[in-house]
Amino acid sequence: MILIFALAAFTATLLGGIFALRFRDKLHLILGFSAGAVIGVALFDLVPEAIDLASGVYSVKSVTTFIAVGFVIFMILDRILSIHSHGDEANCSNPKHGGFHGAATLAVHSFLDGFGIGLAFKVSPAVGIVVAVAVLAHDFSDGINTVNYILKNKGRANTAFGWLIADALAPVVGIIASLFITFSQATLGLTLALFAGFFLYIGASDLIPESHHRHPKIMTTIMTILGILVLYLAIYFAE
Repeated sequence: MILIFALAAFTATLLGGIFALRFRDKLHLILGFSAGAVIGVALFDLVPEAIDLASGVYSVKSVTTFIAVGFVIFMILDRILSIHSHGDEANCSNPKHGGFHGAATLAVHSFLDGFGIGLAFKVSPAVGIVVAVAVLAHDFSDGINTVNYILKNKGRANTAFGWLIADALAPVVGIIASLFITFSQATLGLTLALFAGFFLYIGASDLIPESHHRHPKIMTTIMTILGILVLYLAIYFAE
C-alpha cells in the first residue's frame, strides 16, 4: 500500500506542475482546498496520534512543545531559504539562477513530505492513508510552485519540467527512506508532533495566503473550509 501512495505522490506532484502550465486561472481554488486539507490532517490526525503515542513517556505539554518547535523550524527554513513566494512579489530565487534554488528547496521539502507518509504508516494503515491524502493535496501545490519558480525567473519550459520530475521523485525517495528507519513509539509520537507543526505552518502561512493572492476571498475561503471538512470526515470514518 505504501508503494501505491509513493506512486500517487509522484503523480500528484507531476499533475500539479502540468496544471500550473495550463490552468492557472483555477489555481486559487486548488490551493484553498489544499490549505484546508493540510491543516485538517494536522489538527484532527497528527496531533491526537502524537499525544497518544507519546503518552506514558512524554507529557501533553512536551508534545505540544514539539508541535510549536516544528512550526518555528519550518518558519525559519521558509524565511532563510525563501521556499515560497506569492504572485508578483519578490521571487524565491535570484533571477540569474533561473529559479533553481527555489526548485531544489522544494524538492527537499517534498522529500520530507514522503518521509512523513512513511512514518504515519508505521503508526497504522489508517493514519498513513489520512496523512498521505493531505500530503498528496500539498504535493499538487508543490508541483505548481516548482514550475512557477522556474518560469518566473526566466527559466525555460523544458527546464521547469525537468525540475518538476525531480520534485515528483523526491517524496518517493522520502517514503523509501522511512522504511529503513525505526523509532520507538514515544519517539514516533514526537516526530509526528514535529510534522504537525510543519503542516500547520504550510497551511496557515503558505497555502492560505497564496490561495487568496489576487483572487476572490469568498470562494477560496469556502474551498479551505471544504478541505478541512473533507479531512475531518475522512479521519472520522477511518477511525
